[in-house]
Amino acid sequence: MIKPKTVKDSTITMTELVLPHYTNQLGKLLGGQLMHWIDICAAIASAKHTQHVCVTASVDRIDFIHSINLGDAVTLTASVNRVFNTSMDVGVKVYSESFKKGTRTHTNTAFLTFVSVDNNGKPVKAAEIFPETDEEKRRYEEALQRRENRLKNRTKA
Repeated sequence: MIKPKTVKDSTITMTELVLPHYTNQLGKLLGGQLMHWIDICAAIASAKHTQHVCVTASVDRIDFIHSINLGDAVTLTASVNRVFNTSMDVGVKVYSESFKKGTRTHTNTAFLTFVSVDNNGKPVKAAEIFPETDEEKRRYEEALQRRENRLKNRTKA
């Protein structure tokens, strides 16, 4: 039996600096670059939780709330919201920080599904997650709703 873990056991924070080659002609961070960072941060949180390589199974939603500027620091925080056997729902929050202006802004939220795999790429069972705080419990319940919607939409395709 795999011992359940807490959400904080999976939490990962990474920080990137928005350099010119990450921006568009307006000096804003490219959405694709941010999606790449989100995917990496979520993969690391999943791997930390499962102690296995984890691969992206789906991206449910990425909301672009505010743009991110050249020179900003981007902080991404990811954690596992819920485990469904071999797959897990991972949430990522993104903040931009302008050191010149002294501001910190919540810019993006993303939800992804990852699958834990063994060395042969075969899915393996992941430890259950134990939400402790009210926010973690809310995210735990919302993860089930996202999964049900995803599975329902899959059968329509």
